[in-house]
Amino acid sequence: MEEYRMPLIGDTAPSFSAVTTQGNINFPEDYKGKWVILFSHPADFTPVCTTEFMTFGSMMDEFKALNTELVGLSVDSIYSHIAWLRKIQELEWNGKKNIEVKFPLIEDIKMEVASKYGMIQPGQSTTQAVRAVFVIDPESKIRTILYYPLSTGRNFDEIKRIVIALQKADKDACATPADWRPGDDVIVPTAGSCGVAKERVESNDKNMYCLDWFMCFRREKNSKKEGSK
Repeated sequence: MEEYRMPLIGDTAPSFSAVTTQGNINFPEDYKGKWVILFSHPADFTPVCTTEFMTFGSMMDEFKALNTELVGLSVDSIYSHIAWLRKIQELEWNGKKNIEVKFPLIEDIKMEVASKYGMIQPGQSTTQAVRAVFVIDPESKIRTILYYPLSTGRNFDEIKRIVIALQKADKDACATPADWRPGDDVIVPTAGSCGVAKERVESNDKNMYCLDWFMCFRREKNSKKEGSK
């Protein structure tokens, strides 16, 4: 098998063509102009993966509202994928039922795509992909990478929060603090000179406040965070 360097944040997403449950795709070319969550799961017909697909399937409209597409991958065959997704529609878990997974699930029997993205990690398994998540922006740049072990299901609220935070940072040229949620105050870029730092600390701008010269926040609408009033 050809060896690849695992892609890093800021890299262009490695390209590939693949057969999926929704037809053939050319990645990332087919997704230009959209955000993408490319994620891998260890195997079809496994319990943790089933709960994850039921969750992602139930959140498809939420991600579409964020101009974000979902693309899954495992090293199983297309026939296994189809049979598993059909079975998922018959299951009920945690208030989720009749879940139809409409996003593409990649067949990767030869592990070619998984290898390009560093999804096969021998310390975990040589025959299954780990639970990897790549958040890719509309310019096909990798913006976030998450890796979970085989035993741990992913936090899908956090994956959605990451997409929203990245979009917020791009739109408003800001950063988001720990535990940020939409509507919370955001961090403005650190002052690049002593003059700017002094201006900020002494500013009467009601839309901004500073805890110190290097740590200034912009108030967001309806923010109820302590220190933002």
